Amino acid sequence: MFGIPGKQAVSITDKAAIQIRKLMDKGDKKGLRVGVKTGGCAGMEYTMEYVDEIDPNDEVVNQDGATVMIAPMAQMFLFGTEIDYEVSLLEAGFKFNNPNVTEACGCGESIKFEGM
Repeated sequence: MFGIPGKQAVSITDKAAIQIRKLMDKGDKKGLRVGVKTGGCAGMEYTMEYVDEIDPNDEVVNQDGATVMIAPMAQMFLFGTEIDYEVSLLEAGFKFNNPNVTEACGCGESIKFEGM
């Protein structure tokens, strides 16, 4: 992992940890795997899936009973990211506060990283 010894790759807000735990318990899952893939108007998109097994190449972050795995190809893009969960009048969902993003599209679903 592209990390700093003693520092987790990503942080999880209290609201996000509560939601991740609820969904882990509901589906009897090991945790939430986060990644990135090519797509969207800015070039990259986040991916999320609840998984039954932890891949040995994943970077695993445990915080407040919530488990997040970072897929190997996404580790350098997600280092330093805060995962939050927001609820508004029109939507609810996970939000990524990622210091590595250089551009984002208007809808917030697509991102761009330096040099990509």
